[in-house]
Amino acid sequence: MTAAFNCIRYGMVLAFGVVVGSFLNVCIYRIPRRETIVTVPSHCMSCGYRLRWFDLIPVASWLALRGKCRKCGAALSAQYPIVEAGNGLLWALTFAVCGWSAETALACLVLSALLVISVIDWRTYEIPPGLNLFIGAAGVLRLLLKPAGWPMALAGCAAVSGFLLLVYAVTRGRGIGGGDIKLMAAAGLFLGLANCITAFLFGCLYACLVHPVRMRRKKAGSMLALGPYLAAGILTAIWFGNRIVGWYLSLFTAAQGL
Repeated sequence: MTAAFNCIRYGMVLAFGVVVGSFLNVCIYRIPRRETIVTVPSHCMSCGYRLRWFDLIPVASWLALRGKCRKCGAALSAQYPIVEAGNGLLWALTFAVCGWSAETALACLVLSALLVISVIDWRTYEIPPGLNLFIGAAGVLRLLLKPAGWPMALAGCAAVSGFLLLVYAVTRGRGIGGGDIKLMAAAGLFLGLANCITAFLFGCLYACLVHPVRMRRKKAGSMLALGPYLAAGILTAIWFGNRIVGWYLSLFTAAQGL
């Protein structure tokens, strides 16, 4: 396969991911406000100006308008191009790491949902249940591609979420949020048992490394939105989970050979 063909197909994935990223911005702003993400046209959040097609070109429109509304001049959040470009890069990198398959395409959709979850949870400390359902549905579709994975998928769905549910019960909801429990149940259905545990452990590791720094430098409170860290752990498991699990199991094989 030629390098030119590779560049073309990765470029197409990147471009399509950027376009989907534009829709993710709509979800990020409207879902917490309980607004429809389908029927209401895109508009300026300050003056209500209905955006034209040339105002909606991902990344390019924001740059052309210098981050301002065409009509009222209100500042437009840098979140728009960051989410759009970030989603495109996530998709391209996921195909580069995981290979070209329908399973990888589903993983890209899951990562897009996790991107929306991360921003919303960071701002509101809530994870919309519809996004967890979306990830769970992706898990079901993945199992239709690999039906033999049902036992491990069901175990993954129950293992981490069951532990978190126990924490929720013991702490009476103060130790973990219900949205985090549902997120790990949905992620477990997609990832399977071993990778779900990997995702959870890395998510906790990221939280332990990052949040104390934020508390010290940004004066963040002790309460943290766990969703973004769990999302980063799930990303780690999607990209490298099989290698991490394989390396871990090889340690036991090596120990038995001593």
